[in-house]
Amino acid sequence: MSNKNAKMPETEIKRIYRSKKDKAIAGVCGGMAEYLNTDPTIIRIFWAASLFASGFGIVAYVLCRIIIPANPNQ
Repeated sequence: MSNKNAKMPETEIKRIYRSKKDKAIAGVCGGMAEYLNTDPTIIRIFWAASLFASGFGIVAYVLCRIIIPANPNQ
């Protein structure tokens, strides 16, 4: 039998935000690095490589800048 009144443990939802403390331009790479628990330099290198490889990087960065909200806790 299952207990319908048993409380489920609350889990914190991990969200992606633009970083206010670790930003070079708009905080997109810093926020992604915080979300992925990695060094922001690695993310910035990825964005720069995608910019030079196909030009898609600038479009993706601008879209992320518009879509991803700033971190309200910083």
